[in-house]
Amino acid sequence: MPRLETNRAAEMEVFVRVVDLGGFSTAAHEFRMTPSGVSKLVSRLETRLGARLFNRSTRQLQLTPEGQIFYDRSVRVLADLGEAEREAAAGANPRGHLRINSNVPFGLRHVMPLVPTFLQQHPAITLDIVLSDTVVDLLQERADIAIRVGPMQDSSLTVRKLGTSPMAVVAAPGYLARHGAPKAPDELARHRSIGWTFARLQSGWPFKNGDATARIAPPPIARVSDGEAARLLTLDGVGLARLALFHIGPDISAGRLVPVLEAFNPGDCEDIHAVYLGQGGPLPARVRAFIDFLGDHARIGQPRLEATSDGQWRVLVRAVSRSAPRPGATSSRQA
Repeated sequence: MPRLETNRAAEMEVFVRVVDLGGFSTAAHEFRMTPSGVSKLVSRLETRLGARLFNRSTRQLQLTPEGQIFYDRSVRVLADLGEAEREAAAGANPRGHLRINSNVPFGLRHVMPLVPTFLQQHPAITLDIVLSDTVVDLLQERADIAIRVGPMQDSSLTVRKLGTSPMAVVAAPGYLARHGAPKAPDELARHRSIGWTFARLQSGWPFKNGDATARIAPPPIARVSDGEAARLLTLDGVGLARLALFHIGPDISAGRLVPVLEAFNPGDCEDIHAVYLGQGGPLPARVRAFIDFLGDHARIGQPRLEATSDGQWRVLVRAVSRSAPRPGATSSRQA
């Protein structure tokens, strides 16, 4: 059997601490080494990798692009190694700290209500939950799991689909009483809308135009950073907004929001996924526990709009089985 002559984990640990502490001398003190010993270790690492990790000067160390990549990966490897050791020592029971990032609407409606039950079932896990509609880099943000709504761009992530939701343009009854309801998409130019402070993959709202789809960008009276803020402004009658039915279904069914331009709705949907770094190996038990919990309790059926006989609207959501489905069994509930 070949002998492992290089302790790669130890090299990674020293390299990461050099970066974190900002120098060879401080890291050397922590590992009870000499500064020259740490410098030689990093040089050997660079020689083995065939890449320069630092740009050195008399005053500071600066990571090269290759060094930044190696640092990010090393942090994750060391974290996984530590988690593996803790899980092995504890019989692989879910334990430890779990950092979760979710978009605001799904987080408020479908994640936060589940937290008490999850923590009751897994008392050895602690949670760090961040709600933001900004798409985060899981590695950079040290996030274990993220909830994302919309098309997936990063093929390096493992995905668990939680549902699909159509979109609708809506307004508060008060706004429609003051400004009237648009009868066609080209009337949006004289209406107010709620926009976003962040860039989207495609600008404008899509509408059916014969066999094609046209995108129209109504002038925003206000821009916000998340869907819940857009919902609140829409409820207050500030303007029109285009939001997911999983988010505004209860408002539509209660008459607080009214769909408009439904005849021109192209029927596009946004998928909802839980994403995590997990390709190529087993997940830490704490991550697996939360992913499975979301799959059991946070999945949503595809909502759909339905006009009632009295001219009102309601949103129906197909119930999602929380256990093994019975053949042919389907049901719906009103959101």
